[in-house]
Amino acid sequence: MKDVEPDILGRAYEYLIRKFAEGQGQSAGEFYTPREVAILMSHILDPEPGEEIYDPACGSSGLLIKCALRFREKHGADTQVAPLRFYGQEINHATFAMSRMNVFIHDMEAEIRLGDTMNRPAFLTDDGRLRQFDKVTANPMWNQDFPLSTYEQDTYGRFNLGIPPKSTADWGWIQHMYGSLKDGGKMAVVLDTGAVARGSGNTGSNRERDIRKQFVERDQVEAVILLPENLFYNTTAPGIIMVLRRGAWPCAPTPGARPCAPTSDGRPSAQRGQILLINASKECAKGKPKNYLTEENIARIGDVYLNWREVEKLSRIVPVEEAVRNDYNLGPSRYVATDGAEEVLPVEEAVVLLAESEEDRQAADGELDAVLSKLGLRAKIEA
Repeated sequence: MKDVEPDILGRAYEYLIRKFAEGQGQSAGEFYTPREVAILMSHILDPEPGEEIYDPACGSSGLLIKCALRFREKHGADTQVAPLRFYGQEINHATFAMSRMNVFIHDMEAEIRLGDTMNRPAFLTDDGRLRQFDKVTANPMWNQDFPLSTYEQDTYGRFNLGIPPKSTADWGWIQHMYGSLKDGGKMAVVLDTGAVARGSGNTGSNRERDIRKQFVERDQVEAVILLPENLFYNTTAPGIIMVLRRGAWPCAPTPGARPCAPTSDGRPSAQRGQILLINASKECAKGKPKNYLTEENIARIGDVYLNWREVEKLSRIVPVEEAVRNDYNLGPSRYVATDGAEEVLPVEEAVVLLAESEEDRQAADGELDAVLSKLGLRAKIEA
């Protein structure tokens, strides 16, 4: 038995989960993040001894497990190194059971809880506030439809930067994750590409753009990585990995001025006021049924991020001021051209934009009705 790989049981269980995901089609996206995407996420988070890592939408715990394996690659079985501790929440009963089994097989110090994170977060302090962690990682379901009551009746102070549109909860998840992060901590989240671009260029206000604006102006967005298309099991559309840092704010910004820089967000001072945008849309190999990232692709993307490098047709370091001029559009393809091909709007993205437009129309109709009623014109129009 001494020639058997130590993690053979864990690898076998992961293989079975992947094969199950392949057979589940689009529904697999609810519990399974492609292995190579999870590995890339673990490189980005780069766990350090003693850290606590949290996934609020953990599925089968693949992202947490890859962080554990990345840590073991760096530190081996050294008992002098403080271990990591893992925390996750999952809403689906069957997936919750799968997750518990997965972390047990991988011999992880993990606490996985069952429940609805957005409405009933499971990890709280004794005084009822969100518990905070060193690193946060997640691949929540994209463009979820939550009722406004989820945000308006929140008692945990999560949505102070704005309420997302009903048609997509992406910036709701981001704010929950950010609220679960310690000062100096780092989070990495997988989302639909529209999360970093929707609303930019529109006249008037847009909920997603207005929330994104605050994160950008506060210099809390560290990097955005555009992934290749057809990687994920629930869509053929590409996704993005967005990396954010949380810093303590030493002063209150004056109205109209750029907010004060954070004092302890963990970033090197040379990277302050900059966003690293990586267009990795071509960094993949074609496969069936899905494309995948090779080890070389992962190493190349990881090297660019970890070493904060500009590479022609792959990455660019953009000053925050330039992102502001582009109306807070953080889509990497806007800043890094690969082959000059024209971008095509994914169907999923078009559906979200249509839903947002309908939501805006209904709000405008409601405001118009209120004005007409106040002027006594509504009855005349109906007559």
